[in-house]
Amino acid sequence: MPDTSGSTGRSPETHVIDFRAAEQLLAARDPRGAVKLLDGVIAAYPENTAARLLRARAFFAAAQLRPAELEFTIVLEREPDNAFAHFALARTYERQGRADQAKRHFRLAAALDPNPQYLKAARFES
Repeated sequence: MPDTSGSTGRSPETHVIDFRAAEQLLAARDPRGAVKLLDGVIAAYPENTAARLLRARAFFAAAQLRPAELEFTIVLEREPDNAFAHFALARTYERQGRADQAKRHFRLAAALDPNPQYLKAARFES
């Protein structure tokens, strides 16, 4: 019988538990702990976009902007219509002082979802 537990030898259920625990750690302001748990989940399931998005958020919260940028970019390659990922990538660029790239993704987020926060960040009037 083939091993379906991913590359780490752990059960799929364990990875779900790790993902949920990482959500809780991020909510509790422990982004580095969240990243550690998500590393194993993504090693086993590199195609899991939800885990990558959560890890990107954790990197951003930990001020690890280059890894956050990479993860948000991977999410957007798979889900180009993900307004939140565009918005979060824009915030990442903004924190790096890359205003032109930030503006582009703020506007994409607002175009995809008229969320007031996205519209305000897009600053269409300027």
